[in-house]
Amino acid sequence: MPLRRCLREPIPDIEMAARRLDEAVSAHVNGEYEVAEALLRQADEPALRDWLESVWGKVTAYNRPRRVLPYPPALPVGERLKPRDASLATKRLIHLRDGYYCRFCSMPVIRSAARNAIRSHYPDAVPWGNTNTSQHAAFQCMWAQYDHILPHARGGSSTLENVYLTCAACNYGRENFLLEELDLIHPDRNSSRVGDWDGLERFSAPSNG
Repeated sequence: MPLRRCLREPIPDIEMAARRLDEAVSAHVNGEYEVAEALLRQADEPALRDWLESVWGKVTAYNRPRRVLPYPPALPVGERLKPRDASLATKRLIHLRDGYYCRFCSMPVIRSAARNAIRSHYPDAVPWGNTNTSQHAAFQCMWAQYDHILPHARGGSSTLENVYLTCAACNYGRENFLLEELDLIHPDRNSSRVGDWDGLERFSAPSNG
């Protein structure tokens, strides 16, 4: 099987939703709150949820392993390296290296902190319930993750060298499989996407005025 860069290529609707979210934040910063809310609602498109559900489920056509390797084996929880999550300092370095784009599929991503800041101002336009279908489709699809290349469950550390920025589909779709088991190339072999997407971080950035 040929190697692939990601589990499933993003659909064009994702980029359109990202533009709407970006325009919504710009409208908010300019005091155009009704415009911002309308754009946030428009970005909540069912097509994005359908795409995500096709990738991050337990068994899908896109995340089924081509082979299952016995080594390194999954470790008992008590034997896995600590801490489980990358430190805040490491996450800052990850964003300096990866920006706010998934290192596998190059999708724009948004940290949960940025999503929560926007949701605090627009709770009706940015739903985030306890089930997949009760969460805003664009924010769910572009949810920033910090993915262990060698899975943590199989002995991977939470260092900068082993953790890369990904979208929800690329992270959860991989589960605890090795890149080799899914015929994925290492993200270092993908050119980092360069652009002006800031992960909507400017929404809560301090004013210079």
